[in-house]
Amino acid sequence: MPDFLSFINEILWGSVMIYLLLGAGVWFTWRTGYIQFRYIRHFGKSLKSSLRPQEGGLTSFQALCTSLAARVGSGNLAGVAIAITAGGPGAVFWMWVSAIIGMASSFAECSLAQLYKERDASGQFRGGPAWYMARGLGMRWMGVLFSVFLLIAYGLIFNTVQANSVANAAHYAFQIPKLATGVLLALLTLLFIVRGLRGVARLMQWIVPFMAILWVATSVIISLSHLSELPGILSGIIRSAFGWQEAAAGAVGYTISQALTSGIQRGMFSNEAGMGSTPNAAAAAASSPPHPAAQGIVQMIGVFTDTIIICSASAMIVLLAGHETAFSGSSGITLIQQAMAALTGGWGAGYVTFIVLLFAFTSIVANYVYAENNLFFLRLHTPRNVWILRSVTLLMVIAGTMLTIPLVWQMADIIMALMAITNLTAILLLSPVVKIIASDYLRQRRLGLKPVFDPARYPEIEQQLAPESWDDASRQ
Repeated sequence: MPDFLSFINEILWGSVMIYLLLGAGVWFTWRTGYIQFRYIRHFGKSLKSSLRPQEGGLTSFQALCTSLAARVGSGNLAGVAIAITAGGPGAVFWMWVSAIIGMASSFAECSLAQLYKERDASGQFRGGPAWYMARGLGMRWMGVLFSVFLLIAYGLIFNTVQANSVANAAHYAFQIPKLATGVLLALLTLLFIVRGLRGVARLMQWIVPFMAILWVATSVIISLSHLSELPGILSGIIRSAFGWQEAAAGAVGYTISQALTSGIQRGMFSNEAGMGSTPNAAAAAASSPPHPAAQGIVQMIGVFTDTIIICSASAMIVLLAGHETAFSGSSGITLIQQAMAALTGGWGAGYVTFIVLLFAFTSIVANYVYAENNLFFLRLHTPRNVWILRSVTLLMVIAGTMLTIPLVWQMADIIMALMAITNLTAILLLSPVVKIIASDYLRQRRLGLKPVFDPARYPEIEQQLAPESWDDASRQ
């Protein structure tokens, strides 16, 4: 089975996904007028606006924190370590590239999710890739296919990855049995997933900023204490990314390939740009200002924060500790723990366990919210089906603690690729709509106006929208 999964991974990630992800990111960078570069200086203003409560949905900040909870999981720790182990320091550079280019893809999918959102029976906004496939493309079958992929990924497989990292970390630091960790993590998860979308969002707006700041501050303090080594680390990242360090050995092509594949693969698993997961949170927000592009811009901040800031923090700890010497036989979360212990002393491994517990727990809860959201699209959101999903999710959390690391990551990579292929196909087909959204927003900004989306300006789009989804915005 591992050999078969490895073979499928080679096909999907050997070329198909790399070209598709980079191609889509470059395409949307151009189609949106290089929006991630034009608006990076406005991120602070967008964050301030995201705090304003709006009727009928989450605040943009709550949606951002919920999406960050799903993004900021064990991939930001174990995934970074695996990328460096497989592709060398150069993988970090390609993670940065995947984030910068992926910001445009994230803008596209999250803006589309906002545009095609609809209200559920309780008045809460719902939406995501399945909705824009059904409404924007008129392909409900494609939305059903994507929803099934997402339920498998976020209800099952990705939670095993998170639980696996927590169990390994706790066992390494405190010799806690992995099964016991899984049971405790499942019970903790149950306490929060029963709160529903709004309850989870309120929780995430406090926990996610705290845990992100805690980890980044730790890395910054450690880096400052090794300030003289930083120029060499940064130089090594760049040189390894392009194979300059290995040129004399005649292994340039292989090294660049490994660094690029590992970096983009783990970068995508971390920031989820283009995968189609984040739009499920983005659609739930009532954006301020009331324009689909506003939520797209806020969610770009999530990609930047996840990969450029948090993943880089993890990478610096691994690289400062000397990943290719004392820890060459380790992988995943254990490598991060060993690196931290080498840099800070014996308490470092336990500290990483606490961090990964926060990261993994919030990610599992947000993953479940995404999965439950798609039950609405499939018209299966009955109390019985919700509890079946909850039960299966918790069982997979427990099972994940007992699986081997390579098997878990191989399964995650395959389902991630299938989701991304489906979602990227949809947003590329909808790229004319993305261009309209971006142009409308930028036009109003240039005129000094508060951007407000008026569906009446675009009759071909208006007829695709859910009734009353943008009526309030057009009256503002």
